Formats: sequence, structure tokens, C-alpha cells
Amino acid sequence: MGTATVLTVLFGVLGGVALGFGIATFLRKHIQSARIEGMKDDAQRILEEAKKEAENIKKEAVLEAKELALKERDRAMKEVSDRKRDLEKREVRLAQKEEQLEKKIQQLDGEWRDLKQEKNQLNQRERNLERREKEIEALFHQVNERLEKIAQMTREEAKRELIENMKKEARKEAFEIVKNIEEKAKEEADIRAKKILALAIQKYSSDEVAEYTVSVVQLPSDEIKGRIIGREGRNIRAFESITGVDLIIDDTPEAVVLSCHDPIRREVARVALERLVKDGRIHPGRIEEIHAKVKKEIEGLMKEAASSAVFELGIHNLHPELLKLLGRLKYRTSYTQNMLSHSKEVAYFCGIMAAELGLNVELAKRMGLLHDIGKAVDHEVEGSHAQIGADLARKYGEKPEVVNAILAHHGEEEPKTPEAVLTIAADTLSAARPGARMEMLEAYVKRINKLEEIASSFPSVNKAYAIQAGREIRVIVDPESASDEELYFLAKDVAKKLEESLTYPGQIKVHVIRETRAVEYAK
Repeated sequence: MGTATVLTVLFGVLGGVALGFGIATFLRKHIQSARIEGMKDDAQRILEEAKKEAENIKKEAVLEAKELALKERDRAMKEVSDRKRDLEKREVRLAQKEEQLEKKIQQLDGEWRDLKQEKNQLNQRERNLERREKEIEALFHQVNERLEKIAQMTREEAKRELIENMKKEARKEAFEIVKNIEEKAKEEADIRAKKILALAIQKYSSDEVAEYTVSVVQLPSDEIKGRIIGREGRNIRAFESITGVDLIIDDTPEAVVLSCHDPIRREVARVALERLVKDGRIHPGRIEEIHAKVKKEIEGLMKEAASSAVFELGIHNLHPELLKLLGRLKYRTSYTQNMLSHSKEVAYFCGIMAAELGLNVELAKRMGLLHDIGKAVDHEVEGSHAQIGADLARKYGEKPEVVNAILAHHGEEEPKTPEAVLTIAADTLSAARPGARMEMLEAYVKRINKLEEIASSFPSVNKAYAIQAGREIRVIVDPESASDEELYFLAKDVAKKLEESLTYPGQIKVHVIRETRAVEYAK
């Protein structure tokens, strides 16, 4: 096949292909045109349907809007109607208030006119009063001048006399008030105090004390007296020198007397002499040997007594030196009262009363036991036993409260704790109970005389008598010099002076008596 043929065939094929492509393109455009027309129809139909639906929605919206508008109008009309009614009510109330205010204004106008009238009247009265005050002042000056001439007293003198009279009246009224208050307080305090003290006394009791400052040693026979004296008084001199006591041998049958200021030395000498008499061998060497043994035994007994007292009272951590000093009180007496027994008794009283009052029982007992510790060495150290005891307690580590109680129980210092006050009360109670202390007749008579002398020192007192063994003083006053109201103050003044001037156990009752007698004879 030639080249022309091939080309012809080739062109033929290409022409067929081009024709097919053209036909296909035509067909595709025709189909697309048909589809576009269909889509246009559909869009037109959808648009018409949308317009119809929009019209329907618009109509429905318009209807709903009309309904809402009608409802809002009805609500607004109702609200307006309610407000109108409310306004009408308010107008009625305002009209009523306006009417009331009008009435009040009229009333106030009337009151104002009345007040104005009263003010004018008061001004007139004030002018009248000022005028009368001037007249009275002038009369007052005239009366004062006449009174000064009649009474022969100046104005200042009359004023002083008036002030004195007012003072007496005030003193009388104060007396009544103070008396009522004190009587009421005393009644309540007495009931409470008696209850506590009675309970303390019931819970603690001890034998009556009757100890003396001398010791009597009984002998089996009077023959022993010669052996005690020894050849040329050798034995008695050795005994007195070694023991430090005075040995008195007199006509008393089968007895000798030991006398010494130190109770411990006296007790050691007593026991030593009893053992010498029992042993029968009495000479200086034996006296010295027995004395040394007895002294050691007595020291042991003192320590044992102190330890027993501390144990019984439940007191702990007491310094050994204080314990030793406490033991020395076993042989120490005051007004024949044994000091260790007294200290234990005070401690018991303090503990009982502290328990009743809800205070520190152990502290109160400690104060009571140590309150007289100074008496163990008061014959060796200068100063009062309260001050000595306080120094010892402070030295051996006792609390400041205990030191204060020791000082306060004899007024060396004011009590700073309730327990210290209880210590003072318990000390007085122990010393004043029946049989606790015994006084020498001479000291007793001096105290009675001093009581009467102090009471008689007041200017309005006629006589004074001490009765009830010095527990009461009766003071008889001049009825012309003192009034009934002044008796109360006189009793307090006498009691205060007794407290300042005397030392005594317990308390003294001051009884002031004023008596007026009128005597006339019928003829």
C-alpha cells in the first residue's frame, strides 16, 4: 500500500474521529440544555411554592401579632384600671390625712396661743418672783442682823454651829446604816464561821495541856538526895555543869526539881537523873556518860516525833533542818501549851477549814505546822518568833505563801492568801480553846488591870469592869457626855485600842452601857 493510501486512510480515520467527537459534543450540550431547562422549571416551581409558604407564614405572623397586640392592650388596660383604682384610694387617704393635718394644725394653733399666754404669765410670775426675792433678801439681811444682835453670834459662828448640827445628823444616819450593814454581815459571817469552826473542833480534839517550865523527878527515898549531892557537892556541881540545868534539892519529900530555860536540856537532864537514880552509880564520870546517851536518845525522839507529825498530816518535801527544828518543839511550851501539839492542832484546823472552803488543803496544813517554827530557836536568836520562823522557812526553800503566813499570824505582815487568814484563825482557836493555856496569877491580874485602864482612858467613860476572866469588858458611860448613837463608835474605838495595846488569846467583848435615871420623891 502506498503512502498516499495510508495518508488517505489516516485522514479518513481522523475525520471519523472528529465527526464522532463533534456529535458527542452536540449531544452533551443538548442534554445539558435539557437539564438546565428542567432545573429552571423546578426552580420556578420551588420559588412559587416558597412564595406561597412565605405568604402563609406572613399571614400567620400577622395574626399572631394581632393576637399579642390585643392581649397586651387588654393587660395594659387592666393595669391602667388597677392603677386608677389605687390612685383613687390614695387620693381618698390623702384627703383624709389632709383633713387630719388641718385639724392638728388648728389644734397646734390653739396650743401655741395657750403656750404664748402661759409664757406671758410665767414672765409675769418671774418678774414677781424676782421682786419678791429682792424683798426676801432684804428681809433676810434684816433678820440676820436681828439674830446676830439677839443671839450675840456672828454669821460665821452660826454657820459653824449649823455645820456641826448637820455633822451630828449625818453621823447619826451613818451610824444607823453602818449598824444595820454590820449586824447583817455579822449574822451571816457568824453562822458560816461557827459552822466551820464547830466542824473543825468536832473533827479534831486533844487532851488539855498542863505543862510547866520545871520538871520534878521522883526519888525512891530521901537517902538518894545525899548521893545526888555527893561529897562536898561534887556530884550536883558536875550534874549542873554537864546538863546546864539547875538542880533544886529542898524539903520536898522524895522529889527534886530541875529548872532550866531550855526545855530540851531540862528533859535530857530529867531522863538522865532518873537513870542515874535507878542505876545507883552517881559520880561525875557516870553522869557525863549517861547524859551523852540520853541526849542522843532525846534527839532521836524529837526527830521521830517530827516525822510522825509530818506523816500524819500528809506533808511532803520538808527540809531536814526544818524537820529537826520541828522536833525541838516537842519539848517547847508556851503558856504551858506544848508547841508541837499546838502546831499539829493548828495544821489540822487549817486543813479542815480549807477543805470546807474549797482552798488548798496541803498548803494550809503546811502553813499551820510551820507557823511557830521560830519558837524552836527563839531563845538563841534575837527577834520575834514570827520573824525568826519566816527567815528559817525562807532559808530552807519554803514558798513565799508559807513565809507570809508565818509572818502574818502575829501581825508582822498582812496576810496575802486565804490560807494565811485560816492560819491566823486556827492559831487563835488552838490557843483559846478551854485548857489550852494557863496563865500565872500575876500576869492575869496585870492584864485585867490594863483592860480596865484602857477602857477608862476615854473622856466619856465613868467606869470600866473586866469580867468573864478578861474575856469581856463592860464600859459605863456618862449619859450627859455621850448620846446613844455615839455608843457604837465608842465601842469600836475601845476595841481598836485594846487590839493595839494588848496581846491576848481569843477575843474580848466590849460592852458599852449608857443609862439615864430620873429620881423624884412624892411628899
